[in-house]
Amino acid sequence: MLPNSLNKGDTILIIGTARARTKEQLAPSIKILKSWGLKVIEGKNLYKKYHQFAGTDKERSHDLQWAVNHPTAKAVLIAGGGYGTLRIIDGINFDAFKKHPKWFIGYSDTTVLHARLLKNKISCIHGTMAFQFTKNEFATNSIRELLFNQTFNYDIPTHPLNRAGVATGEIVGGNLSLIYALSGSKDDLVTKNKILFIEDLDEQLYHVDRMILQLKRSGKLNHLKGLIVGGMSDMKDNAVPYGKSAEEIIFDAVKEFKYPVCFGFPAGHIDNNMALIFGKKADLTILRKKVTLNYK
Repeated sequence: MLPNSLNKGDTILIIGTARARTKEQLAPSIKILKSWGLKVIEGKNLYKKYHQFAGTDKERSHDLQWAVNHPTAKAVLIAGGGYGTLRIIDGINFDAFKKHPKWFIGYSDTTVLHARLLKNKISCIHGTMAFQFTKNEFATNSIRELLFNQTFNYDIPTHPLNRAGVATGEIVGGNLSLIYALSGSKDDLVTKNKILFIEDLDEQLYHVDRMILQLKRSGKLNHLKGLIVGGMSDMKDNAVPYGKSAEEIIFDAVKEFKYPVCFGFPAGHIDNNMALIFGKKADLTILRKKVTLNYK
């Protein structure tokens, strides 16, 4: 189910489900959202701080449940990532949300929330969070386009590891580490006949290998329509080098399959973190000289 597109005058909420963020960090995003013609309401506990978290588990749960239940808001922007959503997701009731679906926007740790929404067959947006709204104007504006128009066309540079082909399917996925962490849980990602998107940050290369092999061994890579690999940023290596980049590790894991594969997609823990709609069909075309992604 696709939540309704936004119009000027609609309400967007900002909440924190993971690491604490300050008023100073979030003020620019509020100004930008208001410039889009939106009414902004901040969660009651948005600026709380408990150790590294945006408030206690109870406080963060309160704000997430408030946002889920809100009867008139059209979208919810997550303040920032880090870690914390996994600690509260199982206490949230989504019954009211199905009656009043709204867009949830975020990435990284928000993968946990996105996975729950996808289980409920509700589309969501993988995109820049509030504290990063001034990091890249083009990336932030891509969120605006998806919220107001539900469409955006991407022309992406080619990558030497790409596998050519054409795929049509719903995009699902998010942060590779979180997809790995959700395996075997009620929010385990369903990838069959989907276009899978993955990205990650600050991981040991051998751990990337372990995670991608887990996805393969559990069948998540076997029946894809296509694979999109975003930023694999700031990867770490041991004193004795692993011998392959993160992209090469992923390439090796899927080389036996026939579906198209795109590397270097501009999304993830990078400045130009372009927004994607999860749960909406898209056309992915990978040619020798260009790559395009268009929502149907």
